[in-house]
Amino acid sequence: MKQQTLAMAADKGFEQFRRPTKRDVFLSTMDKIMPWQELCAVIEPHYPKGEGGRPPVGLERMLRMLFVQHWFNLADEACEEALYDSASLRSFVGIDLGRERVPDATTLLKFRRLLETHHLGQALFAKVGEVLQAQGMKVGAGTIVDATIISAPSSTKNKDKKRDPEMHQTAKGKKNWFFGMKLHIGVDAHTGLAHSAVVTSANVHDKHPLPELLHGDELRVYGDCAYTGQQEVIAEKAPAAKDCTNQRVRKTGDKAEELQRRRNREKSKVRARVEHVFAVVKRLWGFSKVRYRGLHKNATRAFTALALANIYMTRGLLLVKVRP
Repeated sequence: MKQQTLAMAADKGFEQFRRPTKRDVFLSTMDKIMPWQELCAVIEPHYPKGEGGRPPVGLERMLRMLFVQHWFNLADEACEEALYDSASLRSFVGIDLGRERVPDATTLLKFRRLLETHHLGQALFAKVGEVLQAQGMKVGAGTIVDATIISAPSSTKNKDKKRDPEMHQTAKGKKNWFFGMKLHIGVDAHTGLAHSAVVTSANVHDKHPLPELLHGDELRVYGDCAYTGQQEVIAEKAPAAKDCTNQRVRKTGDKAEELQRRRNREKSKVRARVEHVFAVVKRLWGFSKVRYRGLHKNATRAFTALALANIYMTRGLLLVKVRP
């Protein structure tokens, strides 16, 4: 244990009337429940050992810095600046300005590229799923599938004078057009946690990644009208599953129409749980717009965001388990 410098002591506060902010409470909670050892073990085989050069920044410290970037939707340089500015963020990452500098934006960039090169975003997402299942949050017999659009800049006012070639446009409704990518997820109907995900360009129809979103042991599959008519696909991947996707309703004005609408409403009471995951990723974590060019880089961000969302959504149960 290193002795604290006066800078660290000042960060922790000589102020008599200081109280914990919402950010302090959030960071303290995530620090307690995050499976740091397991997540570091995923990245450690690929992390530089510092042989024949300057020792690298500690792996857990870089992982904490990456998570701060995700939670507060910060660019690399903005994340560096935030750590210099906020004592609570420095305390979470474990930086004592009296002894060391904040890892710079270039170091964070290289760490992100390490994750992208070795597909470690997907690995972190899978590891979080394993940890949560070990804590008793088992994947159930129902899966909810859905997709959301992540917008990308449609302007050509850039260096290359063209849009990102891996992003495409799609129509939603009759008049609304969007440019970007799609995040397709499979969510457990019981726990509400994401267990699978696929990233595609926005012009890929929701139904095409369906087989990759099912784990195969489902008894029920829920989805909106975009997944209508996929009984054969569901039966091939999950033979025991019942198709509980919403069906399109024809406007006939008779009792059959009202009956189908009622059935759809009952299914939607379960299907609505998928929106909780999207709310965390897009509203809390700010991932409603892409930050990087290309699907691969944004897929790494998406899988990491889903892993953090699963932990955040189970924070109450995890806190109970970590308390002595």
